[in-house]
Amino acid sequence: MFRAKVNKFENNLSHRSLNIRFFPMNVRLNTSLTIFFVLGLLFHAQAQSMRTPQESLNAYHASLDSLRREWPNVRPMPELNYFLFGMGNRRKMIYHRGELKDARTGEIIRKWKVAQEYILPADYSVMLQDERGTWTLIRENQTGVLLDDGKAQAYLVRSKLNLPSFRGKKYASVLRVLHHEVLMHVADGKPLPNFFVYQKPWLRDATLMAMVLKATRNLDQINEWIQSLRDPFDRNNHGISEADNLGQILYLVSLVDNKTHPVVAMVLDSVRQFEKKNASGERYLEGKTDYALHPVFQTKWMKFGLQSLGLPDPYRIPKVYDSYSSLFWWAYKDEHVLGKTFDSKSGQNYPYLVWAEDHFYSRPGAPERRGTVSNRDYPLTWEANASDARYADLNRLDASLIKEKLSPSHTWHAAEMFLLLLER
Repeated sequence: MFRAKVNKFENNLSHRSLNIRFFPMNVRLNTSLTIFFVLGLLFHAQAQSMRTPQESLNAYHASLDSLRREWPNVRPMPELNYFLFGMGNRRKMIYHRGELKDARTGEIIRKWKVAQEYILPADYSVMLQDERGTWTLIRENQTGVLLDDGKAQAYLVRSKLNLPSFRGKKYASVLRVLHHEVLMHVADGKPLPNFFVYQKPWLRDATLMAMVLKATRNLDQINEWIQSLRDPFDRNNHGISEADNLGQILYLVSLVDNKTHPVVAMVLDSVRQFEKKNASGERYLEGKTDYALHPVFQTKWMKFGLQSLGLPDPYRIPKVYDSYSSLFWWAYKDEHVLGKTFDSKSGQNYPYLVWAEDHFYSRPGAPERRGTVSNRDYPLTWEANASDARYADLNRLDASLIKEKLSPSHTWHAAEMFLLLLER
């Protein structure tokens, strides 16, 4: 079987070389190295198909080009040329400039004097050649993070993950990268917006991450964290108890448990402080979310959380304008008062807001396309100028990002893009 596949590649590739466009340079890769690399992808990872590296990368670039034609708002991002390994609860590692390091401690795991390096985000892979001509493949798959130098293979870390190919989807390769960006920031069982600059989960971000993990059958990665929840608020915005957190907690619990979970009773007790009544006596919620009143968004979340657990729902969504109403795109879309949408500055700094609006306002035959897309191959998502992000910790990635207040890769952004593109 192995020899048959080698013969097939030799027949397909004989008497020609491949011009492969990786960043940061164009190189020509000879047939034998192409066979080596493809076979590495085939036999040491759950490969998507029997494709050459050029075909794989071309497919990814074609998908990105198509995406940028549909969503023409592009943000220039710094060219860092790195790749993260360690999806889910695996050890977080970063490959950057010939070094594979622990992304949180800076410990050097392996080091090479690199002559050439190629990063393939959609294949979760880095291929490099050292000065002696030895090729090494680092690849993450459903089993773990594999290092293969052609002579020996070793898993640097092992744990089970489900990594779909999304075959048949218009943006399959982009979906793989977005899925990677969500899973990369699950750290020690906690769903973080970005493990470099945030140390605690944010419930708003975590619920969208959980929707992705549910869709890809990876909820086990955050199951223990959800089970451990006791406080109905994350209190991340300067200690404020935010009203939308209550419905988010209920929804998260519904994914792994039921209404007997201890935090449910605490939510039902805490919700009273936010209850309001309109002129008709109908109840709704009103409190602070991101330092402002968002009664529609908060009431939608509470209703959704209650219904997710099969609990009585006494609330009515108020008929008032709320800029956050459009962030809630998966239910109650008809209960919305039109008003001002998020501006271009929000799309540049907090792109998840505009991607959520695209999802909310899109209708068959009338799509919204205001979301912002990166001009780089990887990562595809980001957040900038956030008030509570610890940008100083980005020195573990690249110190230039600190001054820019820019964290490449952000899970709310990745989740919003993923969940919209998954429908294509």
